[in-house]
Formats: sequence, C-alpha cells, structure tokens
Amino acid sequence: MPWSVRWVGGCGAQSQKQCKKSSFAFYQAVRDLLPVWFLEDMRTMEVFHWEDGGKVSVYSPSEALLYALVHDHQPYARHLLTKFPQSALAVPSQSFSCCQSAPHLAMAVRYNRVRILFRILKAIQAFPPGDRAGHLDRRGCSRVEGGKTALHMACELVRPECLLLLLGHGASPSLRDSAGNTPVDTLLQQISHMPAANMRAKLLCLDCLFLFVPQDLQFAMKQQLLDNRQQWQDLLGENKFQCLVGLAPPSLFVGAMRVLIRTISPEHFPEALDNLPLPHFLKPLDLKLES
Repeated sequence: MPWSVRWVGGCGAQSQKQCKKSSFAFYQAVRDLLPVWFLEDMRTMEVFHWEDGGKVSVYSPSEALLYALVHDHQPYARHLLTKFPQSALAVPSQSFSCCQSAPHLAMAVRYNRVRILFRILKAIQAFPPGDRAGHLDRRGCSRVEGGKTALHMACELVRPECLLLLLGHGASPSLRDSAGNTPVDTLLQQISHMPAANMRAKLLCLDCLFLFVPQDLQFAMKQQLLDNRQQWQDLLGENKFQCLVGLAPPSLFVGAMRVLIRTISPEHFPEALDNLPLPHFLKPLDLKLES
C-alpha cells in the first residue's frame, strides 16, 4: 500500500515520485474517512518534502485539520482539536496557505462544516484573549480572499448557522475587508443580486446580524440604500430598512433579543439559547451541535 512507503535515502525522480505518492495517500485516507488511529499513524510518518527544500518532515496537526475540514471527517477533527488545540489551529506550511496565517475558520465556513466550526470555536475559547481575537477576526489573504474575515465569508456564502456561531463566540461584525465593506455590506450585496435566489436564508442572516451589530454601525452601502429607498424597502421590508439606515429604532422584540443574547457568554453559546425565556419559534436558529 502507498502509505507504507518510507523515505529511506537516495535521490532522483523515483524518490520524488514515492514522496508524492505517500503524500497523496494521507489526503486520500482522510477523504475516505479512515479511522483516527490509522490517520495519526500516517500523519506522523516521516516523508521527504521536496517543496520545502528537500527535508524530512511530517504533516502537522494544522495541515491534518485542513484535510479533515475539506472532507468533513468529524471524528478526526475532534481528535486533533482535543489533543493539539494550539498546533491544530496554528499556521500551516506555505504549501497550504499562501499568506502564512491560519485559515481554519474561513475553511470551515467555505465548506459549511458547521459541526467542525463549532468545535474550533470551543477550542479557541480556551486561548488567551489576544490569540482568541486573532483567530476570530483574522483577515484572509488580500490577494485571494480580499481581506475578508470568516464573518464576511459567512455573509457572502449565506451560511446562517456559521454566521450565528461566529457572532455568538465573539467575532466582530464591525471589521472591514480590503474594499472597505463590513459583513453587513457583504450581505446586502448578496441580497441585491438578481434573481433574488435563497432570499429566506439571506434575510435570516440579516436577522442574526441585527442581534449583534452596534446600533450606530457605519457601513458603506448606507447611502445606496437611502438613494434607492423603495427598492430596498421591497427587498428588506419597511421595518428592517428603517432600522438599518437609522430612520427608526429597532423594534421592541429586536431590542429585547439583543439584551438576552448578550447575557450568553461565548463559552456557553449556542447551548444557552435553549434556556432563553422565549417560545421555540422565536429563537434565532435551532443549533443542536453537541453530538
């Protein structure tokens, strides 16, 4: 089997082929959802990495977690985050990330891996405050991702579950990407796309943002909304439109929900949503993620 091949010396094209074969075998094993113990044996096997200047190394927990995210290998992701919480969320090698920053949150949002995202966020809560904020509010590569945070990506890709998890764990809704857009701007751009596909999920994302954004949030599209008032009122509804542009305060319900949501500490989110004194149908989203 290809994963039984070890680097034992020598050089040339045959050795490079063996290396690539061994490297692909680990990727393939994660893709095939093989058992955790087997994957860890493979991960720690020394292989010769030509792209790293010809040195012997192993796959880091960070790189293994990226594979687990791509292929939704939840048991392997849970193992890595439990046993190696810091190194599993560390910066991977240059062959995995061009801008040398940890892309795990953004990757979880991109592939909509809600359960693995939940476990990453739980792991981050144990980090020092500065490290925690650095992960939650990391801006992506300016060349490839336009400086977007994971929250921007959740809005761009219309991922309401990911969005609520990020907000509830402390991701900032006020940060701007390389183009000067806040997550609200990113979501409004998606809402304005015609035809109005997936509008229910887009408005659900906007409802989630309403619960966490500061009331005086300045966002780039505000003037565009005012200049095209009727169009945006039709898209958002009059109450949402007026609250968003500051022509009216939030409704009593939104104001009460903001107060209730902010009583939940990140380490108890989203489990504590079940304890809110509200009927089930009024709660933001039904997130059952423990299993």
